[in-house]
Amino acid sequence: MTRKPGDLPSLLRSRVPGGVPRQRSSSLGCEWDLPIPCIWHPTVEAEPVPNNVEDRVVTVLVCITCRATWDPPGSTPRGPTLAAATRAALREASDVRIQPVRCLANCTRGLSAVLRRDGAWTYVFGHLNENEDGPALIAGARLLAASADGLLPWRGRPECLKRGLIARVPPGSFEGEVS
Repeated sequence: MTRKPGDLPSLLRSRVPGGVPRQRSSSLGCEWDLPIPCIWHPTVEAEPVPNNVEDRVVTVLVCITCRATWDPPGSTPRGPTLAAATRAALREASDVRIQPVRCLANCTRGLSAVLRRDGAWTYVFGHLNENEDGPALIAGARLLAASADGLLPWRGRPECLKRGLIARVPPGSFEGEVS
């Protein structure tokens, strides 16, 4: 079959209420809903990169009331052990602070922690191991502290911070994506 100009398949954009933008292929003889690929358009002016190290200090918030998801109700929280392991891994770093918190309201996802830096994205993690993931939180915090764009890089991120990511929260000055 030979196509003529203007006889190409057209993709009509439609939005599913509360869902992912979709494409409909009207010329394929079927009504396929295909997700529109997410494309990053760096047209928004980036936040200024902090000049001094004090502006790049990352706070690691560790929930001290957390229990593992398999722990029975009323058992001793494992969060203090994770906080202690994180503090032990800190050593003499000047770009990371540890701050215990009473609850991060992430209870169904086990031991939880947050990486937060002024002017950068905040990251919430769950399903952490109290004996093994303290050094990983420090490694992730140092990656975020060194990040020029305020994003925690995927490459070099410890595995537990890849699989345990619960949410990424934009900085307070975030004004939204350009459509």
